[in-house]
Amino acid sequence: MNIRTFRIGGIHPEENKLTHEAPTQVASLPRMAIFPLSQHIGAPAVPLVKKGDVVKVGTLLAEAGGFVSAPIYSSVSGTVDKIDTAVDATGYRKPCIFVKVEGDEWEETIDRSDRLELVKDHPELSPEEIVARIKNAGVVGMGGACFPTFIKLMPPPTAKAECVIINAVECEPYITADYRLMMEHADEILVGLQLLMKAAKVKRGYIGIETNKPKAIDLLTRKCAEAFAATEYQVEVVPLKQRYPQGGEKQLVDAVIRRQVPAPPAIPVNVGAIVQNVGTAFAVYQAVMKHKPLFERYTTVTGKRLAKPGNFLVRMGTPMAELIEACGGMPDGDNKLLAGGPMMGKALTTAEVPICKGTNSVTILSGDDARRQEPQPCIRCAKCVGACPMGLEPYLLAKLSEHKSWERAEHEDIVSCIECGSCQFTCPAHRPLLDHIRQGKQTVMGIIRSRK
Repeated sequence: MNIRTFRIGGIHPEENKLTHEAPTQVASLPRMAIFPLSQHIGAPAVPLVKKGDVVKVGTLLAEAGGFVSAPIYSSVSGTVDKIDTAVDATGYRKPCIFVKVEGDEWEETIDRSDRLELVKDHPELSPEEIVARIKNAGVVGMGGACFPTFIKLMPPPTAKAECVIINAVECEPYITADYRLMMEHADEILVGLQLLMKAAKVKRGYIGIETNKPKAIDLLTRKCAEAFAATEYQVEVVPLKQRYPQGGEKQLVDAVIRRQVPAPPAIPVNVGAIVQNVGTAFAVYQAVMKHKPLFERYTTVTGKRLAKPGNFLVRMGTPMAELIEACGGMPDGDNKLLAGGPMMGKALTTAEVPICKGTNSVTILSGDDARRQEPQPCIRCAKCVGACPMGLEPYLLAKLSEHKSWERAEHEDIVSCIECGSCQFTCPAHRPLLDHIRQGKQTVMGIIRSRK
């Protein structure tokens, strides 16, 4: 078996896939659902409801606020309680719609049957119709970036798509939501992939999976052979060496088709690839074939000291606190609550943060794992340089950010940082490299935008 991987940098942190074989549970409905209007990259959605309005599961709550935006749908039935602010997964207070949950009544337009719909049975699905249904359903990248999916399927005239790559890597420690989704809904994912390929007008598809998921590799290889045997599409399951951050789309493109995406503003389609998360492929299937907007997702709730860690199918708007209670409650002692995994997740100050479109994990680090070690002076070992998957010099970018040397930081390509944390993880002096780089990157990006 030819095991591929990306060529620059990378690390292999301890996996801690505690919930790997835990079948997905359906999470209980929340008492109050909280819907942030910014669950995607781009402009916030614009509310269409007001206090007192009655909504169902699948009711449109807010419409897209611009071209780079996505609508928000209710995941519950009940009454709009208020439109106010609440802390979301970024740690900041953002405008939100609060819905008091009453029953579980769904919009009649949603197909709730288990029947597998195949592309060949739906000749009405032109590429344009597929893109329109994806856009209207509010589907965004489910791996955490939350970029509106329909935009990726409409590349600029200067770029031509040649293939769709499904990101089934899940290289971040602890998280297993994508793995459980593959094991439980492989058929729907493959129909979603075919829809994405048809929308992008390409005939070639790849599914990248790391070798710590042998059951998923075997299952999807077998299912691909069955699903695409009599079609014009060629789809290959690509086993990948375990290496973080292989789930980054630029790293995945390099690993799968051996093409390196240039520095921003270049994107994967500039080298012929459209990358979509495996959860996005599933959401595309549901949106196009079942007329189901994006209002629930697979999420891992995990931690070494959590009594009953697990994987859940969660309605958007459910407070993390309710999922943590379902897993036995917050452990005693020091804990750090993360929206996401330990490498790229954001630390939170409250568990009342709602599950959103990009929340693939709720991770609780306890004891020593929850505490940072005291930073020491840089020893000039260059381990951060060797680990950086973008070929940058993290020690330098961090120093330039500390000293507010923005022009030099831009020249040293700080905007190419993907904020994976490999540099900070590998630093023997425990220096907060990513913290400084992240602040510097935001400042430099603001300066670049102001020029335009």
